[in-house]
Amino acid sequence: MKSDLQDYSHKRLNILTNEWVLVSPHRAKRPWQGQNEEVTKEERPIHDPSCYLCAGNKRIHGEQNPEYEDVFIFTNDFAALQKDSKPFRIQDGLLTAQSETGICKVICFSPDHSKSLADMHTEEIEKVVLAWQREYKKLGAEESINYVQIFENKGAVMGCSNPHPHGQIWSQLTLPNEVDKKDKQQFNYYSKHKSSLLGEYLSQELEKKERIIFENEAFVVLVPFWAVWPFETMIVPKKHQSDITQLKNKESYLFAEAISVITKAYDTLFNTSFPYSSGIHQAPTNNKENSHWHWHMSFYPPLLRSASIKKFMVGYEMFGSPQRDITAEVAANSLRVLSKAK
Repeated sequence: MKSDLQDYSHKRLNILTNEWVLVSPHRAKRPWQGQNEEVTKEERPIHDPSCYLCAGNKRIHGEQNPEYEDVFIFTNDFAALQKDSKPFRIQDGLLTAQSETGICKVICFSPDHSKSLADMHTEEIEKVVLAWQREYKKLGAEESINYVQIFENKGAVMGCSNPHPHGQIWSQLTLPNEVDKKDKQQFNYYSKHKSSLLGEYLSQELEKKERIIFENEAFVVLVPFWAVWPFETMIVPKKHQSDITQLKNKESYLFAEAISVITKAYDTLFNTSFPYSSGIHQAPTNNKENSHWHWHMSFYPPLLRSASIKKFMVGYEMFGSPQRDITAEVAANSLRVLSKAK
């Protein structure tokens, strides 16, 4: 903590993408006269008759949800990817385009409209984890699916259009940009060292313990050295596993526990239902060995100093590179204290 990294501007390398983030710790004390987000403290009902995702309700096109009791999954009514899209490729000078197909699903975490993952018991979250595993395996078995992206957008500030606890699963023919970068970086490292890039990084983090927030038998929750968002975190399995289907015995529960700990810590940090986008990056389902992959789950929360002040990715971030003021070590320390008070 008492080093040049805490006092002077510098760059940190994201080893998973080979991209840099500018860190400016001296700017953390600057006064804020910018936008303050509206903080809502509304109490949501257990069941909302107007919610398209609540059990027993009708969705926008008339389909009726079952009276589900835990996890409910259905094909997205407004899918971004079409399964039967016409195949084509256009190459007109420098104008290039090609068709993309896929399957998009919605996963309701709980029938309780008032909850988020932070409010759910670990046993309830484990049911979500098991559903993620089933969908990854099921969708990945499709011949036209080569990648399965599991993610959640929580909170209106993150563009979430429905407050019911839910996430999404988009699966597609090709690898999306972020996954493609991580695929290449991990492959290059594994080819050279015959070991997992993220596994070696995790060993170093466990030794230093500067950015560790929580750990159990199977998982570590930490703030990555190269984190971009103020309170960005990552859940990493201690074992070298390529995808979530490799979780064995108690590991699904321990993954659920890690999710529970960090989401509860987030909500406690600014005493609000903490918004974020989270996602699991794991091996493609392209029938290749993919032993270089070490899966992980990332949380990208936008809040900066309070429940009403968010980080904006504008200006230099748009035209140069990502930039942060609060260092990863300071953020980790704040969350570490809260994780112990769960």
